[in-house]
Amino acid sequence: MRQKHEKWWIYLFLGCWVAAARYAYHSMEAVPAWIGNAGAPGKIIALTFDDGPHEVYTPQLLAGLRERGVKATFFLIGKSIDGHEDIVKQMSEDGHLIGNHSHDHAQLTKESAEKAVEEIRETNQKICDITGHCPQYIRPPYGSWSEDLESMVPDMTVVLWSIDPLDWKVLNRKTVVKHVVKHAENGSIILLHDVYKSSVEAALDIVDELQKSGYTFVTVDELMVE
Repeated sequence: MRQKHEKWWIYLFLGCWVAAARYAYHSMEAVPAWIGNAGAPGKIIALTFDDGPHEVYTPQLLAGLRERGVKATFFLIGKSIDGHEDIVKQMSEDGHLIGNHSHDHAQLTKESAEKAVEEIRETNQKICDITGHCPQYIRPPYGSWSEDLESMVPDMTVVLWSIDPLDWKVLNRKTVVKHVVKHAENGSIILLHDVYKSSVEAALDIVDELQKSGYTFVTVDELMVE
């Protein structure tokens, strides 16, 4: 009887977990967000980076991308811009697309409306002041977004991702490369973070591998146009 009782609780737990996961998935799905363009012609793919700029690794990444003739998309944290304005300026001059990743990496849906909007606008202003261009794209931390936020910043387009190798967690260059190359498809958006040495090294390896396979790297705005 004890075994049956334990199994009943296990099944109940699994059933609740699946139901919760499905609810979360469909809740996010209801909010407009860009996750890729599988119907784009040719073999194009977008490389995106969150959480920068980093004083050491972002310049290394920019140099590697410049050497390979590749443009990427960077979603910056506002507080990380302070003191690294020269890196953001170089990023812009190199032709990369710069987007917003909030000011303090806050989960915006858990903040008050006023705080959430301030997180976005303060970061936008910093980027505008440095580059002369105000961001039109935002990647909310944790992918957490809502219809209320959508209505408060209607001029911003949410960009999520379709390939996530969890580079911040595994911190392993080869593992990240293997995952991305395996899952790469036309129109994919790759999520990486330019604040880790292993991620920056993996990113450049990914570029080399996918270029050999005939892929062209574009910024997310170009992917949307396609």
